[in-house]
Amino acid sequence: MSHASPTYLPDIEPAPGRPPLLQIEPDGDVAAWAAGHRGALRAAVAEHGSLLVRGLGLDGPGVTEEVFRRLSGGRLMADREPFAPRRSYSDGVYSSSKWPPNQQMCMHHELSYALDFPGLLLFACLVAPEAGGATALADGPAVLQALPAGLVERFEREGWLLTRTYNDEIGASVAEAFGTEDRAEVERYCRANAIEFAWQDDGSLRTRQHRSAVVHHPVTGRRCWFNQIAFLNEWTMDPEVHEYLVDVYGPDGLPFNTRFGGGDPLDEDIVRAINEVYEAHTRRTPWHSGDLLLVDNIRTAHGREPFDGPREVLAALGDPVRLTDCAPATDVRTAA
Repeated sequence: MSHASPTYLPDIEPAPGRPPLLQIEPDGDVAAWAAGHRGALRAAVAEHGSLLVRGLGLDGPGVTEEVFRRLSGGRLMADREPFAPRRSYSDGVYSSSKWPPNQQMCMHHELSYALDFPGLLLFACLVAPEAGGATALADGPAVLQALPAGLVERFEREGWLLTRTYNDEIGASVAEAFGTEDRAEVERYCRANAIEFAWQDDGSLRTRQHRSAVVHHPVTGRRCWFNQIAFLNEWTMDPEVHEYLVDVYGPDGLPFNTRFGGGDPLDEDIVRAINEVYEAHTRRTPWHSGDLLLVDNIRTAHGREPFDGPREVLAALGDPVRLTDCAPATDVRTAA
C-alpha cells in the first residue's frame, strides 16, 4: 500500500447487512495515507453512503484528529445543541454522546434539528467494547420509500417539532448545548436559528423548533428522510426512564420530545412503525480497535447498539451544510 498512487484503493468489500468495508495495510504515517487517499475515500462514501476503513490502527486522540482534519479538508464543525453531553478532545473532535451503555441509541441524522449540520460524520474506535456497541447505519432514501405513504405525506407537509427542556440535572445543560451560560448569548443564538425559547421560573430553558422531515441531498438531489422524530420522542425512551421523568418533570418538562409539525402529539404506534422501518434497513458491523468510519450524514442515519465493557469512539462533524441548501420540504421558519 505504501507504493500505491494517491487515488488507488483496494477493493471495497460489500456484504449484506453490513456497511462496505475497506481493509488496508498502510506503512508509516496514517494521516499522510488518509490525505493521499482523501479523494478516493470521499468518492466511496458518495457512492455507498458510508465506508468502514479497517487497518489504520488509530490508537489516540492526536493521530485521530489529524486523520479527521485531513479527510474533512479541515472543515470541522463545533457541536451545538447536542442532546447529550460529549467530552471535547480538541476543537471539533469529541467523544461519542454519553448515552447509557445498556440502552439503544436509535437511528438519527446528526443535528437534523439544526439549521447548519454536518454533511460528513467521522468516527474512530480507539477501544472496541467487549460485546455490542456497533454504530449501526440505515439508508435515508430507502427508509423514506419504505415508510407508510400517508405518514410521509403528512410529515412532508407539516414538518416536525422538537421541544426541549434544558436544566443541570439530565441531558445536555444550557452551557453544553449553546457553549455559554450567558442568557443574552443563548437568546441571540435561538433567534438566529429559528428556535422559540422561554426561561422558566426555576432557571431552566424550554425551546421549540420547527424543522423539515424530508430534504433533498445537496449533491445528488435525492429525497432523504432526515430527522430525529423517532429517536427524540418520548415513546422511544426506556419505559421506566419515561415514567420517572414524567413523574419528576411533568409531561411538558421532558429533556426532549417530538411532535407533528402542526403540534399534534405522536402516538406510540407511529414511533414504533418508524423504528421498525429503520431496523429493517439497518446495517451493522462490530467495531475493531483502530477502525475509521465515514458516514454521509444526510443520506445515512446512524445509531448505537447497547454494549458491555469499555468503549471509546471519537467523532467529528465535517462538511458543514445549510438546511436551505437541501431544498427542505417544509419552511422551517413557519410558525407551527
